[in-house]
Amino acid sequence: MKKWILNHKNILMLIQLLLIILAFSNLWFFKIRDVTDLSFLVAGVLGVLPLLIQAIESLKVKVVSIDVLVSIAAIGAIFIRNFEESAMVTFLFLFGGWLESKTLAFTRSSIKELIEMEPKTALVLQENGKFENKEIDTVVEKDVILVRTGDLVPVDGKIIMGEGYLNEASITGESIPLSKGVEEHVFAGSILEDGTIQIKATAVGEETTFGKIIELVEEAQDSKSSVEKWLDSFSKVYTPIVIVMAILTWLFTRDIELSITIIVLGCPGALVIGVPISNVAGIGNGARHGVLIKGSQIIQKLANADVMIFDKTGTLTIGQPEVVESMVFDDHNPHHRNYLAAIESESGHPLAKALVRYLKVNSLPKLDKTQVIKGRGIVSIIHGHKVAVGNLELMESEVDEISEVVLSKVQQFEAKGYSIVLQAISGKIVSIYGIRDQIRPGIKTELEKMKTLGVKELIVASGDNQGTVDIVAQELGLTKAIGHLLPEDKANYVKSLQAKGKTVVFVGDGVNDAPSLALADIGIAMGSGTEVAIETSDIVLVKSDINHLNHALGLTKKTSWNIKQNITIALLVVFILILMLFRSTWMNMAVGMFIHEASILLVILNAMRLINYRLKN
Repeated sequence: MKKWILNHKNILMLIQLLLIILAFSNLWFFKIRDVTDLSFLVAGVLGVLPLLIQAIESLKVKVVSIDVLVSIAAIGAIFIRNFEESAMVTFLFLFGGWLESKTLAFTRSSIKELIEMEPKTALVLQENGKFENKEIDTVVEKDVILVRTGDLVPVDGKIIMGEGYLNEASITGESIPLSKGVEEHVFAGSILEDGTIQIKATAVGEETTFGKIIELVEEAQDSKSSVEKWLDSFSKVYTPIVIVMAILTWLFTRDIELSITIIVLGCPGALVIGVPISNVAGIGNGARHGVLIKGSQIIQKLANADVMIFDKTGTLTIGQPEVVESMVFDDHNPHHRNYLAAIESESGHPLAKALVRYLKVNSLPKLDKTQVIKGRGIVSIIHGHKVAVGNLELMESEVDEISEVVLSKVQQFEAKGYSIVLQAISGKIVSIYGIRDQIRPGIKTELEKMKTLGVKELIVASGDNQGTVDIVAQELGLTKAIGHLLPEDKANYVKSLQAKGKTVVFVGDGVNDAPSLALADIGIAMGSGTEVAIETSDIVLVKSDINHLNHALGLTKKTSWNIKQNITIALLVVFILILMLFRSTWMNMAVGMFIHEASILLVILNAMRLINYRLKN
């Protein structure tokens, strides 16, 4: 019976409404008092049943909830034969609960839209060479999938044939379609707006970027912030205080109706709904704009952030170093470019890849012997020549003499913040290359926005040499630059700032950033970063765009302010109602509950403004 009542409380509320309409109609037109009283009585009993069950359940776990207050007030009103008040109070409370659930469902629409966009089927290549429509649960990694114009991409994968324009708004928050072709990655949940592509699956189901977004947002919306936890503690103290106040009022005045009215007016319904609905709306907005906030507790922390530390590579910079300057010396082997390309093509180091892209050599000579010298470079034998490629320290041990011209050029490159690669053939330096990771376009403007949003210190912390990070900091107008940091050094630096009472945000994307991301008050990972960095962070920027970081910063500040507004509205309404009860003749239970429900609607509408929040330029 209890389960049935709770599952059908909306139907009971509807029956209540019909009975209340009947009671008032009879009172106004037919004036049959017994019919009016009976209608109000039945309506009151029907309304109090689900509230009483919820009150008893909360008392079992030693929590005096708002349901307890309303149940006491409604039953008390019935006993003093104030059937109208009992009916109105319980109806308005149930109606308020229904309104809250509907509004929460609406504010969760962002995640609902994501879930509805989750692909259900895929066209999978069969052994007979034909594509067959299969349930998404049966698709495995390395399956070849056909995606046609207008289709949802069902898996994460790499394009192996065709090209097209993909709308990745559900993943990155960016609505402008991107042109993609062979060897480029696509995400599940994207829409192929034009073209036909075949992709090889690299991740399916919950392992896709889209699947992880849904999981993270669902977990975030179910978590509780520090403010919500405070409210839980507050209600455990506040509710008994209201009951004690009502009892003391009865002892001094012997006015049971006044005591019951105090209980009704003391119900802080707007306080209970105001905070979680703001958090849910804020998290939902972030999900729609490519910002995954992993819990409502993150919102308050980021809103109060005063120090932001950035890893350099892949965060402030693109993460793809390029050769920006080079010099070839007079005494050199004409095949030096081929030799260098052959050696560097064997390495997976970012600097090596930059050199291979720069040299653009198609025909590579064979390496007869290769020795990797840790932390210095590589020495190889090519066509009988000993070729050394690496830093100045390697050159000091591999060449006969380093000329003043070479040393001068090295100093110039260092002053410009370049990573330096030297090449020597048969004991003589023949070339030098200055390599630098490119600053992300438009990032300086975004960093300036952070300052206007209240972040006091912007710091770059990197494993690169101090000269390189100094130049990056100077170009971007950062507060401080720290180089030559190992992962544990970064983590220790975060600790030192926290020890000074600072709220520290760390932004990074690599495995070496994971300790700092986990240790910082807020860890923010770039979506293009490693899985470890994304897992240990508190916020993920799906598109790896600093503009999205500013959106997150502005959104959390707006959400935090919205929560404070809702708390103020709720407490102010309770204070005014109690005050008016003792200073006016028109205040009663029904009027008080009506004003309460109006305040609930007000905080709901206030919170819903966050759904359409956008950061202004």
